[in-house]
Amino acid sequence: MLRAILRLVPDRNIGSHLLLDDGERVKDVVRHHWIVFVVPYAIVLIGVLMIALFPVLPMRTAGVVAIVGLGVVGYGMYRAAEQHLDVFVITNHRVLKIRGVFEVKVATMPMARILDITVERTLLGRVLGYGHFVFESAAQAQGLRDIQFIPAPFERDRTIQRALVTAGLRGPAR
Repeated sequence: MLRAILRLVPDRNIGSHLLLDDGERVKDVVRHHWIVFVVPYAIVLIGVLMIALFPVLPMRTAGVVAIVGLGVVGYGMYRAAEQHLDVFVITNHRVLKIRGVFEVKVATMPMARILDITVERTLLGRVLGYGHFVFESAAQAQGLRDIQFIPAPFERDRTIQRALVTAGLRGPAR
């Protein structure tokens, strides 16, 4: 049963999305900052507490509360898996965002289309060490614009800037 469930959840085989014959190489793989897991795990905790009430509640309501608690735990685990499987990849040719639990969605943007990257950091983001990217591109409609909750965002920005310089799309900093 568990193997059947695990087969439904996609892996993040990033190599299958790369253009290896064209020399594309991964520069960085970025997962969300740990802060995105606070809400899903709080939901799981609420579900576990509901299940834990089973022995002290009257029999009429105990079963319903336990079943609802199982649903809440499942929902919280799904939300945690959703965050865990949301991956931002920087290569020497492009940036990719791969997301989804049961249905995988891949958004890509070639380095040549990146005009500007804005790094936004809230006060909490500065304290905890995360930020958000906003990509401005040469395309009208883009599938990759906002990347949120990036740990060490300035380090990731430098990685993208280095890839742009290496690809000859930007001049070296003076």
